[in-house]
Amino acid sequence: MSAIADRNGRARSLPADRPATVSLPRPAPPDGEPPLTAEEVAELGDRLRANISAAVRTPARVLEVVLATVLAGGHLLVEDHPGVGKTQLARTLARSLDGRFSRVQATVDLLPADIIGANVWQADSGAFEFRPGPVFANVLLVDEINRATPKTQSGLLEAMQERQVTVDGDSRPIPPPFVVIATQNPSAGYDGTYPLPPAQLDRFLSVVSLGYPTPEQEMSLLRAGPEPAVTAVTDPARLLAAQRAVAAVHASDALLRYVVELLTATRDHPLAAVGASPRSGLLLLAAARAVAALDGRAFALPDDVQAMARPVLTHRIQPAGVGSADVQAEVVEDVLGRVRAR
Repeated sequence: MSAIADRNGRARSLPADRPATVSLPRPAPPDGEPPLTAEEVAELGDRLRANISAAVRTPARVLEVVLATVLAGGHLLVEDHPGVGKTQLARTLARSLDGRFSRVQATVDLLPADIIGANVWQADSGAFEFRPGPVFANVLLVDEINRATPKTQSGLLEAMQERQVTVDGDSRPIPPPFVVIATQNPSAGYDGTYPLPPAQLDRFLSVVSLGYPTPEQEMSLLRAGPEPAVTAVTDPARLLAAQRAVAAVHASDALLRYVVELLTATRDHPLAAVGASPRSGLLLLAAARAVAALDGRAFALPDDVQAMARPVLTHRIQPAGVGSADVQAEVVEDVLGRVRAR
């Protein structure tokens, strides 16, 4: 478990979770609002945190990863059993951001064109007209993504990585900000699911698991009335300004060296057949910068790297022999315990 201090000096921990991977963030366009200050990013994070917590009983450790992922410009995969609040978390986040929101319910007969759009023949004009799919949104919720076939899952690859789609040879950009929040049930024990391939999982900056609530939380849930209305606390332009501020957070050479040493240690670990890639380092650094900004700092610390190492790196480890998520987590925990920041 790693701990970081918030801007008020309070210790804040992000315990080990069932985490993993992502999509490489792209810089926001130069126009629009100027970058926020680190203090303004922290205040925005406070408002988002309070807004989401009022509607969804989300573990604090998970919510911190969610906020860091969005502010780093990445995509999020929420993995857990049905009924624990995955979809509600995604909806609440989308409403809080006040952008254009689209939802796709993944099924076995869902086609790539159902997500990215298609050229449709218009008899009155005698020409094809592009009909955009739900991917053209600021926040796209893909519910139960592992119920879609691999062909349909791959239809999201270009959109998540390049922020554009190509239909019949024409590339069409997706307006920023663009965040994909996908949910999935564990493959084991659920029929009709297709495990996400490594290339698809690589597009997600982080993977989190909500877990079951405590008995006290569940009692509170049973006592609660209808789901409260969620109001927006920011808008797309301000989110872009916050993302620009996060990208500008300072990372010293010593911190970069620490990230490289962590990656190298995963590659040399006896339980890992394949360790973390160079892309993993870029993603981990982006996430660490977001954690720093959420704490009101314009510089990142080793504690910020440690706080996001599990959600970003765990899934990227390919275990040697017959492995599991437990082996992946063991590799990351061991590396975090052995490699020290200088």
